[in-house]
Amino acid sequence: FSLTGKEALTHFPSLGPSTNSAQGKVHVKQCDLLKLSRKQKRLCRREPGLAETLRDAIRLGIMECQYQFRSERWNCSLEGRTSLLKRGFKETAFLYAVSSAALTHSLARACSAGRMERCTCDDSPDLENRKAWQWGVCGDNLKYSTKFLKKFLGQKRIGKDLRAKVDIHNTNVGIKAVKNGLKTTCKCHGVSGSCAVRTCWKQLSPFHEIGRLLKLRYDDAIKVFSTTNDAVGHSELAGPQRHSHSPKHPASPRSTDLVYVEDSPSFCRPSKYSLGTAGRTCSREGNCDSMCCGRGYNTQSRLVTFSCHCQVQWCCYVECQQCMQEEVVYSCKQ
Repeated sequence: FSLTGKEALTHFPSLGPSTNSAQGKVHVKQCDLLKLSRKQKRLCRREPGLAETLRDAIRLGIMECQYQFRSERWNCSLEGRTSLLKRGFKETAFLYAVSSAALTHSLARACSAGRMERCTCDDSPDLENRKAWQWGVCGDNLKYSTKFLKKFLGQKRIGKDLRAKVDIHNTNVGIKAVKNGLKTTCKCHGVSGSCAVRTCWKQLSPFHEIGRLLKLRYDDAIKVFSTTNDAVGHSELAGPQRHSHSPKHPASPRSTDLVYVEDSPSFCRPSKYSLGTAGRTCSREGNCDSMCCGRGYNTQSRLVTFSCHCQVQWCCYVECQQCMQEEVVYSCKQ
């Protein structure tokens, strides 16, 4: 398993429930099923609970990517993913970022939920977390998550070629997006809700918010090239200058910018990168013209059934009628 490789968003089979006596063996088997490097497998075997967390992160990344691109020509389908990750497109940049964000988020939540043996609640000294624990509150442990993730991904060995630098940069954009969404939540305890005692803890933003932020970064992604920094003597990423008064000097991308090195295909027709847009549903007032790539769209009416006229019945159930209505569906022509 690697968040910066073709296996990053691959489905893996479920092992089903396990008994306590076989828990250790099941954990090792889960690690073996994941496509990990030798070093990553060793780390996985030493961290009970990590394999399941990795699988949770894969599912989280896939679902969020497909949600954010549901109305785009490229809809983050699994078809063509392997070929796509070999290129330096904007879409590749998003995949690296959302994958690393999903793993960072999942690891921090797994710690606070008690699913990892080597980590627990957030232990930031400024938040008096022991008081929070006494009230049954457990902060998301982002500190452990990011520290472990850098070790797991092996980011100390930064690649010298442009593509390697781009991949690492986009991976860090995803991690940073999770960090930026970390907030302090407080709760009052006392008579009649008074704040005689107040406990605070660290809490991650919902992953939808992180996905939405990364989609905005994708929309404003920067095309970069490699340039040599004479002061330090090694190559760096550079993109177009943001300020027109200094056109001769390229600008380094910000740590929050997604970056790419080559222009994306149109994704209109089937290719090794996607299935194209033929047959995709679209919104006539919204994205049909763009998604259908000028080929036009078909219009089809259908009857849909839904629950209606719902009423609460004494004492404990809701009774609904079944209604039908006509719905118009638009889909891109071949």
